[in-house]
Amino acid sequence: MTTLLRTFLWLTVLGLLPLASLCTRGSAQLNLDYQKPPQAILDLVDVPLAPSVLMDHEREHMVLLYRDAYATIAELSEAELRLGGLRIDPKKNIGSRTTYYNDVKVRAVDATPGTEASLTGLPATPRLANVTWSPDQQMVAMTHTSDEGVEVWVADLRTAAARRLTGPTVNANLRDVINWAKDGKSLLVKMLPDDRKPLVDVASAVPTGPTISTADGEKAQNRTYQDLLSNPNDEYNFEQLARSVIHRVTLDGQSAEFLPAAMYDGITFSPDGEYVMVESIERPFSYIVPYYRFPTTITVYTRGGQPVQTVAELPLTEVMPQGFMATTKDRRSISWRADKPATLVYVQALDGGDPEQEAEYRDALYQLEAPFSGEGTELLKVTNRYAGVQWGDDETAVAYDRWFDTRNSKVYVFNPSEPGETPEVLFDLNYQDRYSDPGNFVTTRNAYGSSVLALEGNEAYLIGDGYTAEGQFPFLHAIDLETGTTEDLYTSAYTDRLEELIDFDPESDRLLVREESPIEYPNYYFRDLDGGELTQLTAFPNPFQSLQDVHKEVITYRRDDGLELSGTLYLPVGYDTTAKEKVPLILWAYPREYKDKASAAQSTSNPNQFTYPYYGSPVYWVTRGYAVLDDAAFPIVGEGDEEPNDSFRKQLVANAKAAIDAVDAMGYVDRERVAVGGHSYGAFMVANLLSHSDLFAAGIARSGAYNRTLTPFGFQSEQRNYWEAPEIYNGMSPFMHADKMKTPLLLIHGEADNNSGTYPLQSERYFNALKGLGATVRLVMLPRESHGYRAKESILHLLWEQDQWLQQHVMNKDASRK
Repeated sequence: MTTLLRTFLWLTVLGLLPLASLCTRGSAQLNLDYQKPPQAILDLVDVPLAPSVLMDHEREHMVLLYRDAYATIAELSEAELRLGGLRIDPKKNIGSRTTYYNDVKVRAVDATPGTEASLTGLPATPRLANVTWSPDQQMVAMTHTSDEGVEVWVADLRTAAARRLTGPTVNANLRDVINWAKDGKSLLVKMLPDDRKPLVDVASAVPTGPTISTADGEKAQNRTYQDLLSNPNDEYNFEQLARSVIHRVTLDGQSAEFLPAAMYDGITFSPDGEYVMVESIERPFSYIVPYYRFPTTITVYTRGGQPVQTVAELPLTEVMPQGFMATTKDRRSISWRADKPATLVYVQALDGGDPEQEAEYRDALYQLEAPFSGEGTELLKVTNRYAGVQWGDDETAVAYDRWFDTRNSKVYVFNPSEPGETPEVLFDLNYQDRYSDPGNFVTTRNAYGSSVLALEGNEAYLIGDGYTAEGQFPFLHAIDLETGTTEDLYTSAYTDRLEELIDFDPESDRLLVREESPIEYPNYYFRDLDGGELTQLTAFPNPFQSLQDVHKEVITYRRDDGLELSGTLYLPVGYDTTAKEKVPLILWAYPREYKDKASAAQSTSNPNQFTYPYYGSPVYWVTRGYAVLDDAAFPIVGEGDEEPNDSFRKQLVANAKAAIDAVDAMGYVDRERVAVGGHSYGAFMVANLLSHSDLFAAGIARSGAYNRTLTPFGFQSEQRNYWEAPEIYNGMSPFMHADKMKTPLLLIHGEADNNSGTYPLQSERYFNALKGLGATVRLVMLPRESHGYRAKESILHLLWEQDQWLQQHVMNKDASRK
């Protein structure tokens, strides 16, 4: 780097020169090392994370899982193969993007907060994942990833001691790596096969012929998945990495083969532990869909490994009818019935899986008892597409369905002992109507250790978020499943804090809750319903002290068509609300589609939530003199036959104008200095707003998609394909309107983005178009990063880029344009 460029860089970092000064006439690119944001922002990034909290059902043991807030760029740069929708570390044989815990602490739930102790016996530098309770919940098993590979470890919570069970020969590339036997004395573990062959170095391999894909006339309208197989060498590597041998490993470390080598995916024991259901992936593979749509064989074995019955041979799923509610004709959602010793259940479409086909009932639920052969017994039919079941006992279960087009969801109660009996519709809902949400059923552990409905005769229990027009008041209700009548057992009455209801134990009449406020970190408590007493279980401190005096409120306002909107407003650190100095504003949002205005107008923002700046948050900039309107409502509504996207751009601009008008009317902001930002579909929003309005001084668009013709078979909530609605795809694509861009735009993208539709090419081509048409634009590609960013170096640089852009084009807008 030349002395002159070093001087320019230093002055830019100090804010004495605009960022654009770094782009000299002779170069369109800038080789820049990772930068760090100003100290006020850095102080909010460099904080330790509070642990994740696990508790057993009896509330005897508390397990605290600690991890670093960020990975390192070195970790993201380790070997990685992208195959069949997976990202795999081929050396260690685990997902290359796995989140690891580096410490585990335990204590009794009723002990004093802060007395927890780290497990003894852990490796020197733990990289722990796949944490799994033993059946009696006195132990946990987990994987540790060493430099050589993946190992299985177990920890006894009674002694707080951990020990290694296997060497670094575990295959954790697919799911269900660790599977406890029901007696808690052994585990089924996927191990590397002895006959694994060396992988092909695709980059240096000499091709043996062309790669050819074919179509036989059937429509295969799939989303634009990423990380797919693309050639025979990919197929070979995928198979080698997916193959494993299932071993039974006892707690004394003895290991014996349970099943020979195959591409095993899911593994689940029956509730009584007598059978094991195993899913294995088969050929042929596909180059257009991920591995979970490859052919799959599902077989039931005895606990000793003897085959009992193959219950499904599912074909490759490349071809399905169009629409979000489309599904296959084959058996799906195959699982064990939680309230029975060994009964399988599965779902099958009654409409051929085609949402366009008229049908009184869309799906049916069936059960298969041992030996699991033949056709199952029908338990019930549902009107919409099946969405799940919660088992209770012989006479009580609850089923769910959902239909995207109408946003309808139904909750059924039925008697599993009366197959084919018409179920009662307990709730008939618009699932976007949060004010009418009845809540989720409380569950308990039955004699098999399975999660089932907590029942007292005909009575069950519901825990709800409690969103209302007046605010959020979480509740616990008892519901009579015969009559549908409810009784309020507890409703949180706080107006200055948030109390989230986590679980309820009917026997002890006690709630597990988590309480927080804007300046109090979320902590766990027991709430005794009889006397209302609170018992504190954790005492995590607030690591963001510099934000504790920041003004925060949820504001409501109306769009020009009368639709009520909301957002969470933060004012700068030290802001005097009486003086009302005009400060710049950052508007951050994410559009959401609705089929009715009533649901779109509902607010789920709560000013009492803890203020938690994370890497993607704009809240950092209250330390830099900006007001922030975060999570601003951006509903896109299409009622009746009209689809939301039919008027996407118009509604987008109306949402933005209403938000700016509202904060301006409060006297806080300079409406000539407003920035807009968003991530993913929020980035798509930003580019559209800058192309079709003059409301903003600058924009920040992260990991977005800007040309919808590159996602021709649907995107976000759009079901129509490009050839059915070309005017929608073209009209909504900022790329098609690049000539209208007159506002400075900062584009940021992870160069390894694997999200469907937002591949890095989207930002690269959009940047080229904007640059070619003379727009002010900067493109930052973050090495090794995916759709969400993980490396600390990347995140600090991201915050630096955003801060520089905001300072140049918003805070100092007039000076930057002289």
